[in-house]
This record gives sequence, C-alpha cells and structure tokens, in this order.
Amino acid sequence: MSFEDIPILHYLGIAVDILLVWFVVYKLIMVVRGTKAVQLLKGIIVIVLVRMISQYLGLNTLQWLMDQAITWGFLAIIIIFQPELRRALEQLGRGRLFSRSGTTGEEEQTKTVEAIIKATDYMAKRRIGALMTIEKETGMSDYIETGIQLSSNISSELLINIFIPNTPLHDGAVIIQNNSVAAAACYLPLSESPFISKELGTRHRAAVGISEVTDSMTIIVSEETGSVSVARNSELHRNLSQDALREILEAELNATSKTKTNSSNLWQWRGKKNG
Repeated sequence: MSFEDIPILHYLGIAVDILLVWFVVYKLIMVVRGTKAVQLLKGIIVIVLVRMISQYLGLNTLQWLMDQAITWGFLAIIIIFQPELRRALEQLGRGRLFSRSGTTGEEEQTKTVEAIIKATDYMAKRRIGALMTIEKETGMSDYIETGIQLSSNISSELLINIFIPNTPLHDGAVIIQNNSVAAAACYLPLSESPFISKELGTRHRAAVGISEVTDSMTIIVSEETGSVSVARNSELHRNLSQDALREILEAELNATSKTKTNSSNLWQWRGKKNG
C-alpha cells in the first residue's frame, strides 16, 4: 500500500494518537519531577544502559544480572513508588493529576524572601525558636503530610505567629512550597552525623537531616542564642547576618526557577560552618 492510499482520517488518527501519548507522558514526567522518584528513575535508566552495553560487549554475566533486575523491576517499582502512586491516584480522583503549577514569578519570590527575612529578624531578636524549610527540586510531600497542612499565602506575620511558644503549631517545621506555606508542625528526619556540634539541639539536627535526603534549604533560629543558621547539602552555616541570609535566599530561590550557576561560590564564604 502506497502513502497515497492511506485515508486522510486514518493518517490524522495516527497523528492524534501520537500527540496524546506524548502529552500523557509529558504530564506524568511533570508529576514525578518534583518527587524523590526522580532519583529512582535515574537508577532505572542506568540499569537499562548497562544492560545495553553489556549485550553489545558480550558481558554475559553482567547481562544476566541486568536481565534479572529488569525482570523483577516492575514489582520493585510498585513497592518503591507506592507513596507516589497512591498520591497520583488520589490526585486523579480529585481531577488534579495534570494540574501542576509552573514556575512562580520574580515578584512572588521577592515576597517570599522579604517575609522570611522579616520573620527571622523578629524571632532572632526575641529568641523565638524557628525551623523553616524551603522545598526546591526534590518534592517534600511525605514530610508535609506529617504536619498540619495550611496551603496559605506566605507572610512574615503568619510565620511569626506559627512559632510563638506554647501555640499548637510552634513545635516542628514549616515547609514552604511554591512560595506559600504548605504545612506547619512537620516532622523532619534527624541527622546522625557525628560532626554536628554538641551544643546544637534538635532543630539544627533536623535541619541538617532534611538537607541530607533532599535538596531543600532550611533556616533555623536558635531559641537559646537567637542566632540564625542555614542548612543545605548536609552542611550547617551558622551565625548569619540578615544581609547574608538575604543574599543566600535570593541566590537559592533564583537558582530553583532558573539556573544554579555560581550559587555554590556564594555558599562557600558565607557563615561559619558546623561550629
């Protein structure tokens, strides 16, 4: 059958079919992109690549191992991705599977920075302990679910009020997601690193702990000294001034929405590391 013999409706049907599959795959990638599943997907890609290379080079034993990993991979994916699959099905039931918000504007980022700076300055002067985590590329839905979900517009007044002592939400972390307060009173994993100074308490250890498992950035206000610290990439930078904190926040938030060029250079010289 020649190309001219293909009915135009059949040809259009094939095109629509391809476009729909592309659209579904693209939206699924957008759903997975902000979760810990991204790291596991990278591992799957590595296994497939090693399988192809071992077949090409005739590495029979390695090829057999990769075949076993791929054969049982489907079951492993169901077990490993269980939280993500459950959340995706819940979103599908609410009709929100494909409604992922895009990158926020510069105005909202500026508002977020100003709210955090103002709240941090207020609490530091009064020695009000605080723990604020900013989500970046790695999703923090699992940790948001441990707290009280707010989904509120961010403001310095809200952040200050959350951490006022003896209030229902003051104990735990605030998680900031897409320039809004996603949840408060959240539980974060504690770091077991022996290099953290013994004079630091649970807040600092939790801040370092979440930075070990995600790419988030956490701001800590010490209840004992009123000093401001920031945890990122398993490192704790202490005794930051308001200007230094502002510079770090602007660099990191801009890096989340644009690129991360030269942000590590700023990080190296700001603050005192690990006591």
